[in-house]
Amino acid sequence: MLSKICLVLGICVSLIVCGCGRKTGASLTVAGSTAFQPFAEKLAEQFMAKRPDVNITVQGGGSALGIQSARSGAAQIGMADLVELPPEARELLGVTVARDGIAIIVNPANILTNLSLEQIRGIFEGTIKNWNEVGGADHPVRVISREAGSGTRSSFETIIGGITLANAAIIQDSNGTIRETVANDRDAVGYLSHGLLNEKVKAVRTDGVECTEKEIVAGRYKLVRPVFLLIQGLPAGAVKDFIDYILSSEGQETIRLNGLLPAK
Repeated sequence: MLSKICLVLGICVSLIVCGCGRKTGASLTVAGSTAFQPFAEKLAEQFMAKRPDVNITVQGGGSALGIQSARSGAAQIGMADLVELPPEARELLGVTVARDGIAIIVNPANILTNLSLEQIRGIFEGTIKNWNEVGGADHPVRVISREAGSGTRSSFETIIGGITLANAAIIQDSNGTIRETVANDRDAVGYLSHGLLNEKVKAVRTDGVECTEKEIVAGRYKLVRPVFLLIQGLPAGAVKDFIDYILSSEGQETIRLNGLLPAK
């Protein structure tokens, strides 16, 4: 009986010692841009396979939330895909990890293949109300846009310039819902990250230029914005390791293969 008690005590002591010897893993929260969210999730998955001691949670919510979360400490890393970072982000360190084109999309049934920047502005402001005004069929234009606080919307409006969004615009909360709405509406028009284009929608040329990697790299396609990771202070520990991984040749190739452009 005594030997059994000693054995149990020995096992308990061993477990305690082993437990004390383990290193506590790091947990990171990455929040913000819904356009970059699926890419961040893929990168986090690859990173955690190499670093099982780190757990990364990726959340969307938009670029404004990414900035707010990084400032408040609710997230160790904020994601923002903005042409220009707002004043409230100046206290944060911004690291450019990718570039992203913004594609203007219509339903595949729409006969249009090209829109000028001026026509795009008129469509989204609501001064162009019928597709026949820009060479399309005699159908009403249905504008689909992102919500306030979206980095995609902010960048789109900054590049196009001077947009006051049409009151009748239908607001969606992600690139994915924009894509699905346009895919299911013959008369709809929207915009999304070119990395999320698929056969369900048709990207029209802008001023005669296609939204492709080749045209973006050449500088001919104008609707392009950087993707920032935002942190407080200098990166250290697991935060630095994850950002370094994203900027590594493997991380940048993952970004390229999944539809965005590398930072460099």
